[in-house]
Amino acid sequence: MRGLLAAIAFLTRLPVPSRAWAGTSKAPVQLPWYPVVGLLIGALLAGLACLLSRASPLLAAALLLLAWVGITGGLHLDGLADSADAWVGGLGDRARTLEIMKDPRSGPIGVAAIVLVLLLKFAALASRPGLAALWLAPLLGRGILVAAFMGTPYVRSGGMGSGLVHEPRGARIAALLLTVLLALGFGMHGVRALVAAAVTFGLWRWSVMHRLGGMTGDTCGALTELVETAVLVALAL
Repeated sequence: MRGLLAAIAFLTRLPVPSRAWAGTSKAPVQLPWYPVVGLLIGALLAGLACLLSRASPLLAAALLLLAWVGITGGLHLDGLADSADAWVGGLGDRARTLEIMKDPRSGPIGVAAIVLVLLLKFAALASRPGLAALWLAPLLGRGILVAAFMGTPYVRSGGMGSGLVHEPRGARIAALLLTVLLALGFGMHGVRALVAAAVTFGLWRWSVMHRLGGMTGDTCGALTELVETAVLVALAL
């Protein structure tokens, strides 16, 4: 349970009791709980969507997107912006790319990336893709991180995700299988979402391996945003 609370505290801005960490110095295992946090986010968004069922599609989409960013605190959007700036400004150079990602400031490319992703999410939500999309996008957006840590080297020593690398492999495999099974529970919507997530993950992994030889916390944040967007667009189409 400590792992779940730690995952909620890291991935969201939802309140978590501080006493969950009292009396221990060992970091809780949290990566296998990421899909559960995705489900929690999906439940909150689906509940809000039900309350907004009589609102206009544009207004409902705007409020849902506002709640989505508020729940996560823009954590992954920050990684998306840093990654976009680094990929363009790095000019193909690994060291330069890693250096730019450490800069807390966002350049024009990073801002453009955030705007485009939010615009795609808004348009997809405004098309009323159904409650399944609100469950599947955050679920797969966080479940995909389990897959990333299972098969992609982490190249930033001391980075935010460095502590997740050595978490139990068995628990990560179980979490990944649970993610797939939960997605398949949504029928063809789940199948389309899984295909969209898998294609996005494949392109992302090729890109980070080609440029960096692995991933960083920022590129993981970008992965979550890209997978969420791909799932929403695929289901809206």
